[in-house]
This record gives sequence, C-alpha cells and structure tokens, in this order.
Amino acid sequence: MPTMGGLLVLLVSLLHLINPSLAYSLKNCSIDYSDNPSADVFVSCSSHELVTVPDDIPRAAVSVLIRNNHLEKINRGDFGGMSKLRVLDFEDNHIAHVDDGSFIDLVSLRVLSIEENKLTNLTANTFQGLSNLTILLLGNNQIEFIHPSAFRFLSSLQTLQLESNRLQQVADIQAVLQLPNLKNLRMGFNLFSSFQTKDLPLNMSSGLKVLDVSSRKLQAFSITTPIFPQLEVIHFFCFSHVPILKWDIPDKTLLRSITQLYFSLPSMSFVRIQKVLQSLDSLMHLRLNCVNRWFRKGLLATICKIPTLRKLDLSYNHLHNSTVKLVACSQLCELDLTHTDLHELPKGSIISMKRLTSLSVGTNWLTKVPDDIRRLNSLEILDLRGNLISDLSCEDFLNTTRLTDLCLIENRIAKLQGCVFEHLNDLKVLDLSHNLLWTFGGAFKTGLQKLEFLDLSKNFLTSLHNEDFQGLQSLKRLNVTSDYIDRVKHNAFDGLNNLETLLLSLPLDYESNFTRLQHLENLTIYFKIRESFQSPHPGWYNKALFQLKSMKVFKVCSGNHYGFPFDVLADMFKTMIHLEDFTAINVYVSALKPEIFQFNSQLKSLKFSMTDLSDLDPRMFDPITNLQALDLSECKLKSLDFLAKANLPALKFLKLSDNEIMTINEAVFQSLPALTYLDLNNNPFTCHCSNAGFIQWVKSNNQTQVVNAHQYRCSFPVAEQGNMLLDFDTQTCWMDINFLCFISSTCLVLLTLLMSFIYHFLRWQLVYSVHYFLAFLYDSRKRKIGAAHCYDAFVSYNVHNEDWVYKEMLPVLEGEQGWRLCLHHRDFQPGKPIIENITDAIYGSRKTICVISRRYLQSEWCSREIQMASFRLFDEQKDVLILLFLEDIPARHLSPYYRMRKLVKRRTYLSWPQAGQHPGLFWQKVRRALQTGDAPAETTDLLTGPAQL
Repeated sequence: MPTMGGLLVLLVSLLHLINPSLAYSLKNCSIDYSDNPSADVFVSCSSHELVTVPDDIPRAAVSVLIRNNHLEKINRGDFGGMSKLRVLDFEDNHIAHVDDGSFIDLVSLRVLSIEENKLTNLTANTFQGLSNLTILLLGNNQIEFIHPSAFRFLSSLQTLQLESNRLQQVADIQAVLQLPNLKNLRMGFNLFSSFQTKDLPLNMSSGLKVLDVSSRKLQAFSITTPIFPQLEVIHFFCFSHVPILKWDIPDKTLLRSITQLYFSLPSMSFVRIQKVLQSLDSLMHLRLNCVNRWFRKGLLATICKIPTLRKLDLSYNHLHNSTVKLVACSQLCELDLTHTDLHELPKGSIISMKRLTSLSVGTNWLTKVPDDIRRLNSLEILDLRGNLISDLSCEDFLNTTRLTDLCLIENRIAKLQGCVFEHLNDLKVLDLSHNLLWTFGGAFKTGLQKLEFLDLSKNFLTSLHNEDFQGLQSLKRLNVTSDYIDRVKHNAFDGLNNLETLLLSLPLDYESNFTRLQHLENLTIYFKIRESFQSPHPGWYNKALFQLKSMKVFKVCSGNHYGFPFDVLADMFKTMIHLEDFTAINVYVSALKPEIFQFNSQLKSLKFSMTDLSDLDPRMFDPITNLQALDLSECKLKSLDFLAKANLPALKFLKLSDNEIMTINEAVFQSLPALTYLDLNNNPFTCHCSNAGFIQWVKSNNQTQVVNAHQYRCSFPVAEQGNMLLDFDTQTCWMDINFLCFISSTCLVLLTLLMSFIYHFLRWQLVYSVHYFLAFLYDSRKRKIGAAHCYDAFVSYNVHNEDWVYKEMLPVLEGEQGWRLCLHHRDFQPGKPIIENITDAIYGSRKTICVISRRYLQSEWCSREIQMASFRLFDEQKDVLILLFLEDIPARHLSPYYRMRKLVKRRTYLSWPQAGQHPGLFWQKVRRALQTGDAPAETTDLLTGPAQL
C-alpha cells in the first residue's frame, strides 16, 4: 500500500498533468510554469518561513502548498473565494488552531493535509464547507478531542489519516466510522490501549476497507460485532518486543473479507500469531516486517498452509539461510525477500513455487544468482539489485523464459557472456546500471528479441564496438553513459532500428555514425575530453554527421569544466528539422554563430547552462520564432539587451538565474509579449535608480510572474547590500534626466521668446513698473522719516528744451513769482546715482513740473522722472503733478506712458502753444497750480488749472 505522503504527492502530480498554470508574481510564493496560459494555477509557498497565510494567493488556484513554514493559526478568510482549490497542504508548520469556517469557501477541495502540526482538538465547524473532500491528513499532531459533529460536513471523505495523535479510546473516532464513504482509516500510534468494537454501538456499520491500528501500547484488538463487513486490510506496527497484544475475533465470518495483513514489530506471542493466521481463510497478501523471533520458531510453516495466500513480503527481517523454508508455499505468486541479510538462497527453498511471477531478493549478500531461479519458468519479474553478484552464467536464466523485467542494479558484474540472455525472448526491461561492466561479450547479439529498455549506465565501459547491439531490434530506450568511455566505433549502434531514446557518453573525437537511427527522437550525449586531446582535425566530425531526421529532443553535456567549442556539433542541426527541445550544458567557450539554428524552425525549448554567453548574438533567435522556453542560467550574462533585439514573440518561459545581471531595462520585456514566467534568482542586482523601471514593472505587471522576486537582494551599492530589491524606494528616481533636459530647454526657449516679446512690445511698461516699485520703496522710507520739502517744484525737462526753461520759465517762476525750483543740471548732488537724485528731487519738492515735448518722450531719464512722479500722484492721492506741453502731441503718442495718457484724457493740462498771445495768463495758471495745497478737494482735478490753453 502506498504511504499517505506518497499518495498526496501522486494526487498533486496528477493535478499537474491536468492543467498547471501561472499568472502573476507573488510575495512569498511561486506559481508553477505551464505552456498553457489559460491552464490551472498551482501555487507553492513552501519553505519561506511564513507566519501567516499569504494574502496574494490567486483566488483561482487549484493547488496550494504551504509546507515547512511557521504558521500557528488558520484564520477565517485566509482562503475566501477560492472555489476552485482542489489541494491544500499545510504539512510541517506550527498550527495549533483553525478558525471555524476557515474552509467554508473551498467547495471543490479534494485533498487537505495538516500533518505535522500542533492541533489539539477538532471543533464542530472546523471542516465546514468541505463536502467534496476525499482525503484528509491529520497525522503527527496533538489531537486529543474530536467533537462528535466534527466530520458531519465530510460526506465524500474516503481516506482519513489520524496517526500519531493523542486519542485514547475507540469512542473518540465514533463519528469517523459513521462517515458514509470512508474506505481508508489510519489511526496508528495514538494512546489506545485497546481497539474493541464492543465499545461502539451494536447497530453501527462501516464501509471501511483499510484499517491501521498500529500502536506502542495496544493490548487488545477485538472485533466481536459485524461493524466492518467490507474490511480488507489491517495494519499492525507496534514497536514492542513484549507479547502483550491479544487478538480476539471469535467469529471467522467477521474476517472473510480480510485479504491483506501487515505486521511490523507486533507485540504478540507466537501462539497468538499462529491462531490469527489460521483464522484468516481469505488472506491473499501478508507482510511480516521485523519479526525474526517468529521465524526462528517456525512460523513459515504456518504461513505456507494458508491456501489463499498469493503475496508474501518478508522484507526487513534477519533470515538465516536455515530459516528460509518456503518449500511448502507453492501457492505464492509474489515473494519479497528484500533486506533480509541473505548470503544465499538455499537450494530447494523456492523451487516448488511453480506459480511465482515476481521475486525480489534485493539488498542482500548474494554472490551469484540463486540456483532455484533457473527452474522458475513462471517468473516474470526478478529483482536482484544491491547484491554482490560478480558473474552471470549461461545457466542462470536458462529456464526463466517468461521474464519481462530483470533488475541487476548495483552488483559487481564485470563482464557478460554471449549466452547469458539468449533464452530471455520475452524480456522487455533489463537494468545493469552501477556495475563493473567493461565488455558485453556479445550478450546483446542473440536473444532479447522483445527488449525495449536497457540501462548500462555507471559501468566501466571504455569503448563501444561495432554491432554491440545488433540483436536488439525492438529496443526503444538505451542508456550507456559512463565516465570511462573514450572510443565509440563507427557501427556501434547498428541494428537499433526502432530506438527512440538514447543516452550515451562520447569522446569529443568520436567515430560513431548515427545515420541508421532513423526513429530516434530523444538523444542525450555526455561528452568527455581526454587529457591528451588538443583539437579535432578539420572535418573529422563530417564522417560522423548526425542524420537524425526524427530528432525532437537533443541534450548535450560535457563533464569537463572547460567544455569544448560548440561549433563542432553545429552541422548536426542541419538535418534535425523536427527538433523541438535542445539543451547544452558546459559545451562551448566560443560565441555561437547567428545561423546555428537556421534549419530548426520548430524549436520550442532551448537551454544553455554553465557556459559563457556574454557575447550572445540576438540574430541567433531569428529562425526559431516558435520558441516557448529559454533557459540561460549560469551563462555569465551581464545584460539583457539582446532580448530587445531578439525575435521571440511566442516565448513564455525565461530562466536567467545565476548570472551577472546588475541592472535591467524593463523595456526589454516589451519585446516578449507572451512572457508569463521569469526566473532571475541569484543575480547581483543593483539597488539604484537604473533599476527603478524594472522594480515598478515587477510590482505592476499582471501577466509575467517574476519567480521569488520579493526575495531578490541587493548586491550593490555597499550601503544597500542585503536589502530587498523590491523595497528600494523608486519615488526619488522618477525625474528622468532626459525629461529634465527637455523641460529646461523648453523653458529657455519660452523665456527667450517672452523676453523678445516684452522688449519689443512692453519694454516701456516694464521699465515703468520697475521705477514704480522703486518709488514705492522710496515713498515708504520717506514716510517713516517724515522728511520736509526742500523745493516748491522739481522741473523735469529734456536737455533740448533747456533754453526754454532757462529763458522762459526760470525768469518768471523764480524771478517774478519767487518759487524755489529744483533743476537737475543745477541742483543734483554730484557723485550720487542718478536714480536716487531723481527720487530725492521728486519727493523733496511739493510739486513736479513736467515740461513735455517729443524729445522729452524719447528720453530715457525723462520717462523715468514722469513715471516716478505719476506714481507719487496716484500713491499719495495728492495734487503734486503739473503737466506743461511745449508742443501739440496726439494722445496716441503717449501710449508707452499709459498712466500719463490716462491722465491727459481725464484731466486738464497747460499747453504753451495754445497760450499764444497770452503768456501772462499761462504763467498765472502755473502760479495758481503751485499755490494749491497738497490735499486735493473732491471736485478739484489732480492737474490743477483751467481747460487747455
């Protein structure tokens, strides 16, 4: 019977064959690769030191393995919405509690394992929702209490493992035995002192077929009620040499269905075991392990009297040659004597077994094939592995003509005779691996007409000769790998016309010709370079060109650490037009030619490992656009830029582990639209902004799973060593240098355009604003100081109007009217900045008189004076500005001085040309303007005086 662990592995494997899949990257788990993107999701979170169930497990997963972690509790909601889950495994954790309803959403779950944890009790709702569960593994916990209703939801349960817990009495499992579909119950190594059906309700009936009641303390095994009408298998494994176990089954009718009984170290007396065996009228398979004392008392005689017995397993016993007395067991069909310390099988021991079809005498001390085997013409399977057999004679298999499977692994056979297998015409499997063979002696030239599998690996073969295998016309699989082969003759494989799989070792300068292996689909070659080998003669390999037109899988490996030039084998690919899978491990040191795979358009899987591909030419991938899996692990790759240039539209699986990749440009993966699985383990990543894009891509993409990405660590810089790659803060890296250059250049262009526009159209307004601001500052300062006025008026004029000022204005205003005027040619302080002189003059005078002409408007300093004076006018709201126009100037010419233009349109001003013949009236108006106070009345114009003259 298979173990529970093996059963679980088998079930998971079967699920993998149905529909494995992957979808995205996970923090603490990985998703098994599948070449079918729509297939089921298989998740593994094992051995990650987890303390809680990961929250990013895909809800569509069908299998989740969380083995060997540190979980202490299963919470309700950990598996919410996972309605497709079929296998859930928590083996080897520290789980002590399971929330009620934790599995309520797992309506499709078939297998649940919580083995090797710390559960102490099972509540009424622990397994709520698991109506389709068929296998439940709870072994190696500390369960001591099971609620009577704990299993009421498990209506489909067929196998339950409760071994190695702390259950004390049969009543504890009453609810288990009431399960309608339960077939297999393993409850060994609990604290039961007895297993008696009288402790259960009389009317109870169970459909159980397999019962394991192994125990260290079991004293009584009693079936006195018809509770197990279908029971077929009983296991006892007791770990006690004290005969304390009492077997009590008074009614033989209760045992009619028992066909298999397994005893290991049973604590039962010899008399009792005899009675047990005598009471089992239907027993077909008996296993007795570690029961040496029973054999010394002659138990084999009792065993051989069981008329229905067909299979006897005596493995793991210490059988003296004298105790092996199986002459009377003529009814046996299968006999297992593995690990029984036999040095020989005495003559006549098994010769009477005319029905024997399977015999295993492996892992003993036999030095030759037992003589009795020669007469077992019914034998089909013979296992002699792990003995000390050194010679095979022609009589060893003389009469075993029905043999189909012969295993001679791990013996000391050094040579074969031509007649040794000549009578084995029905043999299909022959395994001679791990021996000392150095010659075949023509053993494969006759007989073995139906042989399909031949394993000759790990021997001391140094050469393969012409037509060594010419008689094996039915052979489909051959393994002749060896560390010692240094010569293969030209016709060594002649006759293998139906060979489909070949594994062999070859020297680099081999002579063999494979042209006749037209059905070969799978070839694995292990090359070995002799120390004396320098380089092949040009064209030497042309004589041995492979004409393998049916080849689909090709693997080449080199046992030497330095490998050899791969171009030596390049010509082989020309005829392999159906090649789908190629692997090369440690086979070359020079760069591959771009045209290497030009004839292999059907290639789907490609692997190079333990070699130097740092100069890989991406053109190599051009002919193989159907490639789905690429493995370049341990290839000294420093960059992935070649992928951006490679044409790989169908690539789904990419493994780049154990390389020298430090930085990755995420744009590389844009050229791989079908990529779903990426392995970059064990690369020296740099935690730098150069990897920011890749880090963000790993976190955000929803198609490609980057396996174990959350465990990638930084190798550079030194300050980041040991930190997690995905923990690197990428926020500071988003200001791209190119983008900054673009922004800077754009701003510079815009600034240049703006300055040009301002200079051409708004330069005067800008100048005015500057002076306006300076005047504001000066005014604020003067207000704080409270400075007194030094002049009655500051006269602002252009140098070209200086004659008019001195001849017309000064004689009247200073000479006749007595006003004190400030003139820049006369009153400005030498050495002081001009702008300060202007500001001091304007704010040091009660009024400002602007003598305006066309030249005045064109003067830079005059414009500053009038702008500052107008600022004072509007800032202080005082009547401080007098405009005297010496010329008639249209308002449109005042546009650069928009404030003055506004004043001219809204207020009166004095015009010298309009004074005409009345200059006296003009100067009288000026006098009146100078006499007015600083604070204007509500109805007084800021430009004091009559209407324009």
